[in-house]
Amino acid sequence: MSASPEPAAPPAARAVLVVTAAVAVLLTVVLTAFAWFAVRSAPHDLPLAVAGPPPATAQVTAALDTASPGAFDVRPVDDEAAARSAIEDREVYGAVVVDASGPRLLVASAASPTVANSLRQVAAGLGAATGAPVPVEDVVPAPEADPRGAGLAAAALPLALGGIVTAGLTSRLVRSRGRRIATVLAAAVAGGMVTATVLGTWLGSVEASWWTTSGVVALGIAATALVLLGLHELLGTPGLALGAATTVLLGNPLSGLAGAPELLPGAWGAVGQWLPPGATGTLLRATSWFDGAGAGSALLVLGVWCLAGLALVGTGAARARRSRPARPVPVEREAVPV
Repeated sequence: MSASPEPAAPPAARAVLVVTAAVAVLLTVVLTAFAWFAVRSAPHDLPLAVAGPPPATAQVTAALDTASPGAFDVRPVDDEAAARSAIEDREVYGAVVVDASGPRLLVASAASPTVANSLRQVAAGLGAATGAPVPVEDVVPAPEADPRGAGLAAAALPLALGGIVTAGLTSRLVRSRGRRIATVLAAAVAGGMVTATVLGTWLGSVEASWWTTSGVVALGIAATALVLLGLHELLGTPGLALGAATTVLLGNPLSGLAGAPELLPGAWGAVGQWLPPGATGTLLRATSWFDGAGAGSALLVLGVWCLAGLALVGTGAARARRSRPARPVPVEREAVPV
């Protein structure tokens, strides 16, 4: 019987069509993930405190709603001290304080330089409406070495890639599952140390202690890497690729490091805070400038991702043991009398 002929190579036109379609789909997904969120970035229910007499605060609230409908979640507070406390506790991004001298604006550029600039524009609008400039005070300023927060914003993609590269190399180079977990943790610690040295010691983009920044970043890298490692255990290379794509296409643009979660359209800001890059960014801000205020939810998210990754690794290991063929039991032969 003659061997079946090998399938012919695809025609050149078909190859061109496949490559063209693949590039078009890839660019559509990547541009949607990055450009759409950037273009549609605007305040959505941004927490803003208003302090002062009820008639004055009502007037300010009405002016804000008229100028930017749906942009602010206005929260009345008793006085200026309460407004400052709300900012320092990360309950609001800023506050309008109304007293006998007129309205004043309190901002926290450390929480988000982008939001602080937007609030300054709001203050300019209020000043134009009242005929008097509105003074602005930065209650929790961004670091002098990086007043625009460019370093922290640029760290979103490297933090995501740190977890992806760690999981990819570990799954390929390390065979034992126990050693894989140990390798991921060691690489996460190394990544945290490098990030603390570059962002903190060198660039001055974060102001927490070197050890604190190292620990925060290590936890974020470990959260991503352990889940990707677990997906590789369960689904192989496709699982790793799926997790990596999700981290880059969702975790990175939704992290809020370039602005704030409330600037993203719809509920995407909240989704981003459930992913490791967003939680890591929130934790870095909380530990650098707000004495840990608002860190609890981010710690919980990262802890859950780490535990989920370990659970996935354990599930994959158990499934591999069940699917492993049993060794045949040797049968002892009876002695044959001579």
